[in-house]
Amino acid sequence: MTQDVEMKDNNTPSQSIISSSTSTMQNLKEIAALIDTGSYTKEVRRIARAVRLTIGLRQKLTGSVLSSFLDFALVPGSEAHSRLSSFVPKGDEHDMEVDTASSATQAAPSKHLPAELEIYCYFIVLLFLIDQKKYNEAKACSSASIARLKNVNRRTIDVIASRLYFYYSLSYEQTGDLAEIRGTLLALHHSATLRHDELGQETLLNLLLRNYLHYNLYDQAEKLRSKAPRFEAHSNQQFCRYLFYLGKIRTIQLEYTDAKESLLQAARKAPIAALGFRIQCNKWAILVRLLLGEIPERSIFTQKGMEKALRPYFELTNAVRIGDLELFRTVQEKFLDTFAQDRTHNLIVRLRHNVIRTGLRNISISYSRISLPDVPKS
Repeated sequence: MTQDVEMKDNNTPSQSIISSSTSTMQNLKEIAALIDTGSYTKEVRRIARAVRLTIGLRQKLTGSVLSSFLDFALVPGSEAHSRLSSFVPKGDEHDMEVDTASSATQAAPSKHLPAELEIYCYFIVLLFLIDQKKYNEAKACSSASIARLKNVNRRTIDVIASRLYFYYSLSYEQTGDLAEIRGTLLALHHSATLRHDELGQETLLNLLLRNYLHYNLYDQAEKLRSKAPRFEAHSNQQFCRYLFYLGKIRTIQLEYTDAKESLLQAARKAPIAALGFRIQCNKWAILVRLLLGEIPERSIFTQKGMEKALRPYFELTNAVRIGDLELFRTVQEKFLDTFAQDRTHNLIVRLRHNVIRTGLRNISISYSRISLPDVPKS
């Protein structure tokens, strides 16, 4: 299965409270204060900002910093504190980028711990475990976070919950256990629909479509997609993913014109930073255009950062363009592993008829250019 791509948000310096001159722990405390304020005032934008800032800090997270942050944000000895602390290594004292004197005495930012901050702690620990490639621990942490989310119904939590859904699915994907969570995802999507959590619906619908497509269950994917509630897209990232999955479904259903439109739109709307995602969109769009009898422009294959990844599809396009069946077979064999990894091999098999048709057309054109006087008499 091709790896999903986490499309990153772009933060301008004026939007960020993160400072390179302060410690990671201090930045996390400021984020916690932002969440606390957002919880009290019921401002979703503050929670969304806190999540974006956390993504910017993820490379600086260490076990010791997280451990100290959990002591700061959660009530020591509470169920959430005990569970999350068990996932976080303590690390060396030399690695501790915290003000131990203040962190040991400072209490949580609110007398009564807001649910948003508790759910955020699950999110940041899960983010750390996945970055450390501790996928079994990530599975356990994400499952615990999902169980906790079932008992919370607040719109200020939706933005954190949507991220938890994504990493929940990702942690199971990394261990090859995607089939295990399909029922849970369906139940979560149903719950998000009843709660009018549209961001959660977007995220969970995409996760379910991805799950179905991974197992080639295209009919089930289309059935779910067609019956899912309609609403205005809230996240450009999720909308791009939806267009990509829709394009794949339409391609398999032989609806090439609709597939082409969806795939090209997904590639155009995706953030510049999401290079891997845009490459996947372009690979499928190239094949769909070839199946439609079109020849993609050369500029498609020379986009910045994509030349190497799209090279097999460029050579394939060249074989289809000139109608050379032998060259087509050679390209198939040469890049067999790449096409298998991209899960596009079956589409390429369909192109064989286009190659033959193009070759016959070229032969016909060549013969039509021979004048009758040039035809040798028997």
